[in-house]
Amino acid sequence: MKRHSLINFSITLGSYLTILEKIIDLSRYKISSIIYVANVHMYIEAFKNKNFLEIVNSADIVLPDGKPLSWGLKLLYGIKQDRIAGMDILPQLLYELSQHNLSVFFYGGTQNMLDTTGDYLKCHLPQLKIAGSYSPPFHSLTDLEEKDIIHKINNSLPAIVFVILGCPKQEKWMASMKGKINAVMIGIGGALPVMIGSQKRAPKWMQNSGLEWFYRFKQEPRRLFKRYLITNTLFICILLKEYIKIKIVTTLKL
Repeated sequence: MKRHSLINFSITLGSYLTILEKIIDLSRYKISSIIYVANVHMYIEAFKNKNFLEIVNSADIVLPDGKPLSWGLKLLYGIKQDRIAGMDILPQLLYELSQHNLSVFFYGGTQNMLDTTGDYLKCHLPQLKIAGSYSPPFHSLTDLEEKDIIHKINNSLPAIVFVILGCPKQEKWMASMKGKINAVMIGIGGALPVMIGSQKRAPKWMQNSGLEWFYRFKQEPRRLFKRYLITNTLFICILLKEYIKIKIVTTLKL
């Protein structure tokens, strides 16, 4: 699929439906592939860590989940790219998989979250096949534990593995599993709690205005204050610096 870098952070371009169809195609053939749902937090993590940037840029698909990423593409390069939110694509993907008789596996999160997810899906998508789920320990997996989970996932034959470890942990885990797990892997982070009702989603006008982060901040101010204060400010500074640079280069060429 076509991609474009927001300075040096590669983002997949395309309509919501085009990208959704691509993910379904990959899952139908159980192709080991990685899909990241990128927001400003992930962008800044990659900005601060070159190794993580390489991980992001090597993914098969990087969705522009955060509205500011779409704004950045438009501001710097004139590219009109719709936001493709994880909170939108997760329930849609689950529905499409149920229609195609494809199964899913959930990796990460607490056991309570996974149990709640199972109950939610049995109620709202009873035809969806759940291949399995696993809540990993807090410590780093040993080689034996890693082999066991790979075996467990592959034996359950899922089309997609939904990973709920939080950024950047889930992205690093998926990168390490590329070619080992025979399925599409997609990090859904905060999208799952919203879908199952553990957290509320911002009103539509806040989503369209790029203020969904603020709505989340109001729900968890202590946990998110430092992240949003630093990441959002730094992201704006990075964009402005690049915008000025482009304007200067353009002016000199004239």
